[in-house]
Amino acid sequence: MDNQDYEDFISTVSHELRTPLTSIRGFSETMLASWDKLDDDSKKKFLKIIVEQSNRLINLVENMLSVTKLQNTKNSLILKEVQVKPSVDTIVSIVKSQYKDKNFSIEINPKISPILADKDKFEQILTNIIENAAKYGDENSTIVIKADNLENTVLIKVINSGIEIPQSDYEKIFTKFSRIDNPLTRKVQGSGLGLYITKNLVEKMGGKISVNSENHTTTFEISLPVSNIELQAREKCSR
Repeated sequence: MDNQDYEDFISTVSHELRTPLTSIRGFSETMLASWDKLDDDSKKKFLKIIVEQSNRLINLVENMLSVTKLQNTKNSLILKEVQVKPSVDTIVSIVKSQYKDKNFSIEINPKISPILADKDKFEQILTNIIENAAKYGDENSTIVIKADNLENTVLIKVINSGIEIPQSDYEKIFTKFSRIDNPLTRKVQGSGLGLYITKNLVEKMGGKISVNSENHTTTFEISLPVSNIELQAREKCSR
């Protein structure tokens, strides 16, 4: 990271941190100063905002830490055989609890191969993509997660219905601090780091990620290599 990149990073971090911190302080001060004058509904509303902004702050800090570690991630990856479905089930259950207005459909080939991946990083990838789909999907819509074998890789698709991403922004969304400017994204809070981190982690594990958005449907595709053990087994069977 050169000096200009570092200055841009610090500037953006400062701006992103200031918003939730200002909200937390403002509503906390209001409650302390006017506790006896506030009705129960107002108190619950203010506390909910404080919790939401605290969670936003935690996610932001975690993403910032992830970005700073990306340069050395390859050396710290623990690659081993990972089963796809248990990780997908785990992440979907977590995201589902946060986005109760969304439905989730999991369509995974029962004969899907295990992948060669760092389990923790793989689940971070799934979290970012599935949460992103839920965050920007239409209200009461269904998020579809598909996974199947494709040659020597496993192809995972996360599909949601919502405002389309312009084709001209396909590459942009994977860059640091970028967010698409449309009516929905203006309402949804985000740091613009999730997809940047996801792309880097996917590529460090030897995979690829892409997006396609048309006809009110957005699909993220992630391909990751199958495990060496699986490949060896296939080679033996083909002899």
